[in-house]
Amino acid sequence: MTRTEYPWLLPSAMADPELPGDQGRRARRTVRDWAVDITAFLCAAAIGVAAAGAIDADRTTPDGVVFIDSLIGAAACCALWTRRRWPVGLAVTLTLLSVVEPVAAGALLVALFSVAVHRPFRPVAAVGVLALAVAPVQPYLRPDPATSYLASTVVGALLVLLVLSWGMVVRSRRQLVVTLRERARRAEAEAALRAEQAQRLAREAIAREMHDVLAHRLTLLSVHAGALEFRPDAPPAEVARAAGVIRDSAHEALQDLREIIGVLRSPGDGDNGDGNRPQPTLATLDALIAESRLAGMKVTLDNRVADPATAPAATGRTVYRIAQEGLTNARKHAPGTEVTITVTGGPGDGLTVEVRNPAPVEPFERVPGSGQGLIGLTERATLAGGRLDHGPEPDGGFVVRAWLPWSS
Repeated sequence: MTRTEYPWLLPSAMADPELPGDQGRRARRTVRDWAVDITAFLCAAAIGVAAAGAIDADRTTPDGVVFIDSLIGAAACCALWTRRRWPVGLAVTLTLLSVVEPVAAGALLVALFSVAVHRPFRPVAAVGVLALAVAPVQPYLRPDPATSYLASTVVGALLVLLVLSWGMVVRSRRQLVVTLRERARRAEAEAALRAEQAQRLAREAIAREMHDVLAHRLTLLSVHAGALEFRPDAPPAEVARAAGVIRDSAHEALQDLREIIGVLRSPGDGDNGDGNRPQPTLATLDALIAESRLAGMKVTLDNRVADPATAPAATGRTVYRIAQEGLTNARKHAPGTEVTITVTGGPGDGLTVEVRNPAPVEPFERVPGSGQGLIGLTERATLAGGRLDHGPEPDGGFVVRAWLPWSS
């Protein structure tokens, strides 16, 4: 059995987010509250009946006074049903009433307990001081023949302190439970938020990787398919070469897509298949250039790194993606121009990669693009601890320049 499964067994202070009365609103009673209220009413009535019996046993007390005391005691017990809504007002009223009515003593104790449970310390302290102040007055005005004045005063004061202390302990415990429950809810919400952020970052990384990998392949397909469409009278050898490039690019695009989708699978599902293909590095940059040249691009590579295989894998992969995106953009927006890729640097100095292409000199059919590639590259370089700049040049060309760290 848990508290969330059976909220009707909880007091309203724990069933609601706030303790009842703290916000000036009426709390809805639970089944447990009804049981407690009935028990409190019966206890107050029992104490009142005992006090009325002691008054009736005194032969000097007129019957009319006994009758009036009984009516007032019954009214005080009935007033306890409002203790959750007006605990302070009821406690003050019963405190003043108990000065001349011993029959209301039981209802007063229940009211003091309610104030301590449902109100903060300041009103509890004020009501407690009032109750302690009138504690010696009632035995003086309505003395009990069987008990001395000092004993009645001490017992009355001790009962007030005991009831108030008990009520404050109950309130503190309820506040602790409410606080712990709120902390648990906040922890669950924060965990859900962290999971959502992790999923969002994973989706962004996958989307960035899909763009970097597939845009290069699909651009090759688009360019060569367009060449075949607008040059149906091309020599058979050129048509065959373009068809071969389209076939190879489609195959590589499919392989890359399988690799990226493998990231979305569980580890058990991704053990077999094409999800474990080698990641590109700085050493595989030559293969990218050769592939672009085979597709008909004019590319000049100036790789001044002494040993590309020693470059960090993450840094080399980022350089590869930057060069790949630069070639893709040049193929889209400046076809037929010569692209120059320069890679310099080394351990301790970092790697600098620059992809530059002049302005196109012949009209061409533009290939649609999303414009997100350079944004993704900037984020990738920033995450790697580097920086990336891009923009047009005065002669109409375009340059992408990035610096990436390479520790010594």
